[in-house]
Order: sequence, then structure tokens, then C-alpha cells
Amino acid sequence: MSVAPYSTIIQNGQQPLVIKIGSSLLVQDDQPRVDWMQALATELIQRPGPVVLVSSGAIALGRTTLGLDRKPTNLAESQAAAAVGQIQLAQRWAETWHQHGRQTAQVLLTLDDLEDRGRYLNARNTIETLLGQSIVPIINENDTVATGEIRFGDNDRLAARVAQLTQAELLVLLSDVDGLHTANPEMDQSARLIPDVKHIDASIDALADDGSGTNYGTGGMRSKLTAARIATAAGCPVLLTSGLGEQAPLSRYAETGRGTHFAALDQPRILRKQWLQSLQQHAGRVHLDAGACAALEQGGSLLAVGLTAVDGPFERGSLVGLIGPNGPIGQGLSGYSYDEASRLIGLKSDAFMDALGYAGRGPIVHRDDLVLFEG
Repeated sequence: MSVAPYSTIIQNGQQPLVIKIGSSLLVQDDQPRVDWMQALATELIQRPGPVVLVSSGAIALGRTTLGLDRKPTNLAESQAAAAVGQIQLAQRWAETWHQHGRQTAQVLLTLDDLEDRGRYLNARNTIETLLGQSIVPIINENDTVATGEIRFGDNDRLAARVAQLTQAELLVLLSDVDGLHTANPEMDQSARLIPDVKHIDASIDALADDGSGTNYGTGGMRSKLTAARIATAAGCPVLLTSGLGEQAPLSRYAETGRGTHFAALDQPRILRKQWLQSLQQHAGRVHLDAGACAALEQGGSLLAVGLTAVDGPFERGSLVGLIGPNGPIGQGLSGYSYDEASRLIGLKSDAFMDALGYAGRGPIVHRDDLVLFEG
């Protein structure tokens, strides 16, 4: 293995490469780092496979136009800054890639676009069409309309969802840190870089430190681990490395190999299971007994006889959390509304007619429509 394990994928890969770029890398003293953007494009222009950029920076750029010398303090300021800054951000990227003869496209997504199955497929088809034309999608969250209830929360998670959507060969998280450390390197000088993570478990999660420590970004190490979990579960490895400094960041990584490499799972979930795993907005919860939990572990569906309680309201087809005796065990799409499911608690299928007035539609959550969390 080379010093930089993922450098071959970055330089010579044939499949999509998704690169997430944080605000702290793109904006300095309230101005875009044009030379840095140009250096990154120069690194990527010869890559045979397509490139997707998930780019932060809209709010950081737009706030200057609004006369703000700080982060926006309320939703209206944030959305106004995003509306102004997104134009500037897209223009900068377009100019950068145009110098290399490549076109860019702006793609703004909300959480709902990837939570709703139909819109998810539409987004995937659009991005695949752009990549087929050698156009570089510049993706960002649509901050002008997203609210706290319908946000990805940070572009790390958005980038992971895009890597999942495009079946990317690699997700690169360019950050203001070299990678995951044994402790916060800004607070502990003895902190050591962890070069390889085979599996993200509780011991790895415990190393996360909330907050980016910058005046621009919203993500921290916790969000990066969440992103790595999503992407690696979809079969996409993840590289977390620094983009600080004037040197082109991918060349720096190729020379030093410095970063944290998150290995992809050997048996990634099928695409629908990947989509179910990544959904975030629970409309309600269904509580299961121990027998139902055991049946799900064996690959079964959730039957009404295993229900102990239902929290709503929710509609048929809504995402619901699956809660066992010891806490959350998974999530899935309900085959019944809250009102219907409430009537079916603990019943066998031959009692559905009396409870509902019709014979029912099968299990509460079908096995094809649910996913269990990894223990």
C-alpha cells in the first residue's frame, strides 16, 4: 500500500469522487480564497472519473454584503446571507472551472429532497445526467428555504448522502484538521492522529468533539463521523484530511498520506436499505416487545402482535422509529397510519377485521421497508 492509500482513487479513479469543502477553507477575511479554489480545480481536471463538489461558504460570503461582521444570529439573517452568498459562491466556482474548459452546475438540496423517495430519484437522475456530460455539480444545502426541522444540519452529512446517491468511489472531507485524533489536538498536545478506522463503534464516537472552532463552519468532528458512518455503510470509503494552507490539498495528501482513512463496509446495504438507513425525520415511533425485536433480528417483518405502544401522529408510509425494550433498534416505513396502528396493538391478523373494518395490509412495517441499527 502506498503512503497515501486513497491517492490512486483521487487521481485515476473512474467512478464519482465527492469532495466536501468547509467554509473555513473557502473563505478568509470574508473573501473567497480564489487561488486555493484554482489549485483544487487544477488537481482534479485530469482525473478520468467525474467529480462532485459539496461546497459550503454561501452564508460566510453573503454576510459581508449584509454588513455582518459575525455569524448570523437568527434564521432570517442566515437565509438572507445564503441567498446573497450562493450566487457569489456559484459564480466563483464557475469561473474557476471555466478556466479549464469545464462547465459547472449549481444543485441546491434540502433534506426533504433526499427523504422523499420520488424526489431522491429525481435528484439522482439529475446529477447522473450532469456527470455524464462532464459537468461538475456544485452542491450545497438550500439554506434559503431550509429550517431547523428540515435541515441536514451540516454539509458533512449532505456530502455523505450525495456520495451514497452517486455511488461514489470515495468521499473526501476537506477540513481544518488533519483527521481524527485520540483527543482534541487544540487542547491536548499529546493527541495522536488515527490513520485508519476499520469500523466506527462507540470507542470512535467517544473521540468526537462538537464544534468546528471556526468563525464560519457549523460542523465538528461529530458531524464528520456521522458522515463517515453513512458513506461507509453505502460501500464508499472516506478520507478526512486537512485543506488548510496554500498548497493544493490533494497533492499535500498524496505526498504525506496524512489523514484518517475510513474503510467501507465489506457488504454494503442494498440501495433501498441505504436510503432507509440515511433517513432522519421520524414522524412517530412504534414500540416493540422482545419477541418482535428477535424476529426483526432474524430478518422478519414487524407484526402487530409484537406492538406494545405507538407514538404519533403519522400517516401510512411515514418514517417511524422502532423502539425495543432497551431503546431504539431501527427505523422503517409504516404500513399503517397512527390511528390504524393504535387499534392493532398486540393483535393477530385474524382480529384486524374487527379492529379496522377491513382485513388489513399485512405487517406494520414490512421487512423490505425497515433497517436495523448496527449494535
